[in-house]
Amino acid sequence: MEISSLLLALSLISNVHFKETKDIKPTLTVQPQSSLFTGDNVNLNCEVDQSTGWEFTFINSTNHEHFQASGTKTISSVRVSDAGEYKCRARRGENPQNYTQYSEPITLTVEERPKAEVSVRPDEHVFRGETVTLTCVINGETSVTSWQYRWNKDSFIQQNKQQNYTISSVVESHAGKYTCRGTEIRGSSDTSDAVTLTVSGSKPKAELRSDTEGSVLTGNTVTLKCLMNQFTGWKFYWYKHTQNTEKTTTDENYYTIHNVTVSDGGLYWCRAGRGNPVYYTDYSDVLWINVTGVSSSVSLIIRPNRTQHFSSESLSLSCEDHRNSTGWTVRRYTNTLETCPSSSVRSTGTESTCTITSLITSDTGVYWCESESGHKLHPVNISIHNGDVILDSPVHPVTEGDSLTLHCLYRDKNPSNLRAEFYKDGSEVQNQTTGDMMIISTVSKSHEGFYSCQHPERGASPKRWISVTASGDFEEKISVLKILSSLLAVCPYLIVTVVLVFKCYRLRVDLVEDQRQYAVREDETSI
Repeated sequence: MEISSLLLALSLISNVHFKETKDIKPTLTVQPQSSLFTGDNVNLNCEVDQSTGWEFTFINSTNHEHFQASGTKTISSVRVSDAGEYKCRARRGENPQNYTQYSEPITLTVEERPKAEVSVRPDEHVFRGETVTLTCVINGETSVTSWQYRWNKDSFIQQNKQQNYTISSVVESHAGKYTCRGTEIRGSSDTSDAVTLTVSGSKPKAELRSDTEGSVLTGNTVTLKCLMNQFTGWKFYWYKHTQNTEKTTTDENYYTIHNVTVSDGGLYWCRAGRGNPVYYTDYSDVLWINVTGVSSSVSLIIRPNRTQHFSSESLSLSCEDHRNSTGWTVRRYTNTLETCPSSSVRSTGTESTCTITSLITSDTGVYWCESESGHKLHPVNISIHNGDVILDSPVHPVTEGDSLTLHCLYRDKNPSNLRAEFYKDGSEVQNQTTGDMMIISTVSKSHEGFYSCQHPERGASPKRWISVTASGDFEEKISVLKILSSLLAVCPYLIVTVVLVFKCYRLRVDLVEDQRQYAVREDETSI
């Protein structure tokens, strides 16, 4: 009797325990959060508010079950495939009837980890005093709308936490490698690739060039180019010397004047600007555009015959008229429009010469010949340099098919090593050079560009633009047309004679044709 009562009591206790386990519902939580990026770690915690001894089962949306003694399931370096719904339950012992209920589910979302990217305005190469803005852009589609940003320069953390990192006036110490990344509650983006900011100490100077050299005939088109190496983001400002200096702004680095007239001639210069506030380059050297409807017998002779000269040297410029007319004067534009200093001018008959015995850098400018009536011819850009190296190049454009010789000249005396390197548009010319000389035997349009030379001990020369003009075929055709025009102008009766000869020829041809057709018809009738 006592034994049976004990068994009944144990059975009742067992039934009570089974009922209590079945009614228990665990709580499932997630740390640090349910929204994840690939590569993150996450913990799922299944908790039962009872005594110890529980075993746990985690199940995901694909019904894959995972058993473990601990109530914490860790997913390391999550992948997109780990996303989905999760829930858990617990049990005691091996009896499957001892499981608790399933917890309320939680959902894990997993997105590909985005990568940050740094963009720079106006350019990665800037100049001292410019305003630079670096922007951290998070690439990839994410649900994040509230990124915070972290900036590093050369591995040092910067204080700025905004998306835009602005340096209002850069100096050389701001140069370096910049990276950024985005952060938010779930984690962070991948760090961007490094962007190298380069800061140049000297202000750049624009180079103004024309697609034509020498005089331009009225009615033609002239295109000016304001050159700024490879840097981006510039606007270009064009100036013409008048009583009130004219100014034009373009987004492109060229300025075209269509159907030019004599009034379009004059002094032009340019500069570039970019950013906000605008950072301006130095003005280019002035360039003279000479518009004329006629050719001239006047020549501008330069001694020494080159465009680059050393300071302290002497320079002589002469206006020589081959028709023995007088009244031509050498004029120039440096910072102002002026005649060559009167003490330097010497006139002998048809020749007016300007001699500067000791050049200084402020003598750099445009020199030309000007008549008493204001007619201007043969503008040439002359530059004076304090350095030890200059480039000796032709004063006037080179014609296609001709040869071109460039020399590297040195102040005082030549160095023991005459080996010099020559550059075109910033790239070294690997062949066609011998010692301090470079020779191109047959010039083509592709040889046009900026040239300079550099000596390993003395330094580099300033750049010099070499223009290449087309061969004389077109001019020869024009000459033929001019000869015909002259003949017709001298002998107006030639036109009447040509017409009469042509009419007589046509009449003779018509008579011969009529006779031939008559003979044919006669033959056909006889048949």
